[in-house]
This record gives sequence, C-alpha cells and structure tokens, in this order.
Amino acid sequence: MIDLRSDTLTRPTEAMRAAMARAEVGDDVYSEDPTVLALEERVADLFGHEAALFTPTGSMANVLAVRTVVGVGQEVLCESSAHIARAELGAHGAFTGLTMRTWTHPRGQVDLAQVEGLFAPDMGPFFVPTAAVSVECTHNFAGGAVLPIDDLRSLRAWADTVGTSIHLDGARIWNAHVATGTPLRQYGAVADVVAVCLSKGLGAPVGSLVIGSQAAIDESRVWRKRMGGGMRQVGILAAAGLHALDRHVERLADDHAHARLLAEAVGVDPAAVDTNIVVVERDDAPAFVNAAAEQGVRVAMVGPRAVRLVTHLDVSRADAERAAAVLSRLATPGG
Repeated sequence: MIDLRSDTLTRPTEAMRAAMARAEVGDDVYSEDPTVLALEERVADLFGHEAALFTPTGSMANVLAVRTVVGVGQEVLCESSAHIARAELGAHGAFTGLTMRTWTHPRGQVDLAQVEGLFAPDMGPFFVPTAAVSVECTHNFAGGAVLPIDDLRSLRAWADTVGTSIHLDGARIWNAHVATGTPLRQYGAVADVVAVCLSKGLGAPVGSLVIGSQAAIDESRVWRKRMGGGMRQVGILAAAGLHALDRHVERLADDHAHARLLAEAVGVDPAAVDTNIVVVERDDAPAFVNAAAEQGVRVAMVGPRAVRLVTHLDVSRADAERAAAVLSRLATPGG
C-alpha cells in the first residue's frame, strides 16, 4: 500500500531510531532535558528568534503561539482555509477566548488589500480589535502553496504601521525553504511568533516548536503545562527532531518532484505544485478515494469534491511512479 494521505504517516528511519535510543535525557518540565534544550536553542537560532519551546503537536504549537499575541476578546485575521481556522477543532477560541475573521484567496495567499479592509483598530469598548494576522506557509489546503517572501515582508511592514502582530504557521516551512531557497531567518524575520513541525516533511515521529521572544516562550511554557503538554524525559523525541534537521531537510526536493509527477497523472498542472501537496477537484471524490485504495494507493478526501495527495519520506520514486499509474487510470474517463 502506497499511502499519500499525509506526510504525518512517516515512520522513523533506522538511523533516527538509533539517535533516539542513545539520547541523553532529563526532566523537561524542570527544563533539565539536555536534548530538548539543544533542539530548542538550535531551532530558535535557525529562525533568528530568542527562544523556542518543544510541544507534542502542531496544533498545540499554534494555539500557544497565537495566544501570546492575541488575548481574550481580541481577534486574529487569517485566510479562510487556514489550518488554525479549519483544522484545529476550534481550539483557539476554546483555550484563548479569541475570535477570527478571514479573507479568501484561491491559493491561500496574503491579499494585503483584504487584510487592510478587515483590520479593526482598538476603538474602546464597542468593537473587537485586531491583535494579529496569521499566515500559513506552506498553505496546506491550498495544495502546499508557498507564500512569497516579498508578500510576507509587505505584510510585516504594514503590520508595523498599525501596531499588530504576525503569527506564522510554518508547519511545513521547511518545504517552502527548500522550494524557494529562502533562508529560514528571512521567514522568521516577518513574524513575531512562529510554529514549526518536525513530524511532517522532516519525518520525526512527534513534535513541533513555538518560536519567539524569551517572554513569549516563558509564557507558552506555563500554558503548555496548563494544557497538559508538560513532558518529562522527552529528549528521546527531541533527538529525532535533531536527526531530521541534520538529514531530512534538503531531501524534501525529492518529495516536491514526486508531487509534480502525481499532479500530471491526475490532470493538475505540475507548474502549479509548489511543494509536496497536490489537491485535485473531483466530483466523485468519495468513489475516487475508495477506488484508489482498492488498487493499493491511499489518498485523502479533504472536501466533498477535493482529494489530497501528499508525498513524503516513505514514498520513493518507484512508489510515486506506481501511484501515478494507478491514479492516472482512475482519472481517465472510463478508467
């Protein structure tokens, strides 16, 4: 079975398992796990921020990051299909008491004119004030689309003029970095807080990080514990993240090439595929998903008429070619 449902499905490589087995550990709730501390320091430095915090999931990382810049009764603006709005089960409202308003873009991009039109300054006890804008790069439900760094810089410059913060959902920022060559520090420079994931394209079994100022991370550490996310000898998992940073970043280019191969097979323009995700519109999405599974290829339905294909560490070139052959037949009328 070739599984293209998500890049969260990867299994640790033997080398990663070995790194995990020999990891030095301590109690992370006491900030005494040396491997976790090494990972946090390294990731913070990669993005040019003061500090970082290891979390068990990307959703928790996003909730913690957003709540450092958006308070109770304030709002965050984001694109309408953003992960924080669509795929985190309302966690931001449930834990933080914030609200959201959205703009819409078919590729999940920053539309600065729409953002400016939505922005609400603090006008006293009458209206909900905008405290932050959240952007997602790469954008999951827009087919792994990259947000151009120049657009993010323009958003940053505008945000500075109105005094609002920027949250970057960088779950797959590594893919954007490899696809465009944009240094990670340039992405870090456009945001006040960043959330990044290790268990997607990088292939670690668990883990994400919140990145920001020391004050933001100190606050997030308290809230991580409050939300039940305090972990103990978690260096075993942090070691997988360090291993992935050493060995699994540049190879993301292979995933991107495999995604373009799949895109061509299902009738999507390969030139429109920025990274490792292909979203194809299918009126028969449920039937398409079931038929693919019957022929040894798992794909995911992400909407009533939308199917998602995601390449990753456990999908080889041969796997991608075989999957492409299956999906091409299914995508052909009468196939």
